[in-house]
Amino acid sequence: MRIGIAALIGAIVIFIWQTISHMFLPIGEMGFRMPANEDVVIQSIASGAPESGIYTLPALDPAKWGDDTAMAAWEAKAKANRFSFVVVSPPQDNPASMAKALTVQFICSFIMALVIAWLLAATPWSFGMRVVGSAAVGVGGWVMNSLPLWSWYKFPTDYVVGTFLDQTIGWALAGIGIAWWLGRKRRTFS
Repeated sequence: MRIGIAALIGAIVIFIWQTISHMFLPIGEMGFRMPANEDVVIQSIASGAPESGIYTLPALDPAKWGDDTAMAAWEAKAKANRFSFVVVSPPQDNPASMAKALTVQFICSFIMALVIAWLLAATPWSFGMRVVGSAAVGVGGWVMNSLPLWSWYKFPTDYVVGTFLDQTIGWALAGIGIAWWLGRKRRTFS
C-alpha cells in the first residue's frame, strides 16, 4: 500500500508537470514544425502512404538490401533528399478530444511511478538520493527511447533536448513526492 500511494503521488506530479511543460512552456513543443503547405503534404500522404504505419523516406524495400544496384540508387536518393520519418494513422473520430490520450498517459505515468517507487523503497537512500534516483530513471528512459530516435531516424536535436528536459525534470519532481511518502514514518497502532 505504501508503494502504491507513493506511485500515485508520483504519477499525479509527473502528469501535472507534463501538462505544464506541454501547455505553458515551450519544452513539450521543441522540434515540432508546421509544414509550408499542409494541404499538399496531406494529399501526398493520402496517395503515397495509404495504409496506417510508420514510413521512412527515402525508403528501400528490405528484400532489396542485398541488391547492389538498388542500394546504390537508394543511397543516391537519400543523399539528394531530406530524410522523413512519418507516422500515418486513420482519421480520428473526434480529433479535439484528448480524453483517451490523457487517460493512457496517466496510466503510463502511474506504471512508471510504481516501478520507481518499488525500486526506491528497496534502497536505504536518503530523501535527496531517492529524488536523484527517480531523475536517473527518467534519464535512462530518455537514453533508451529518444536518443535512438535522434540517431537512427534523425529526430531534431531540439526535440531530443526537449524530451530530456521533460523527462529529467518531471521524474525529479515526481521523485520528490515519491521520496517524501516513502520517507514518512509508519504509524503503529496498539
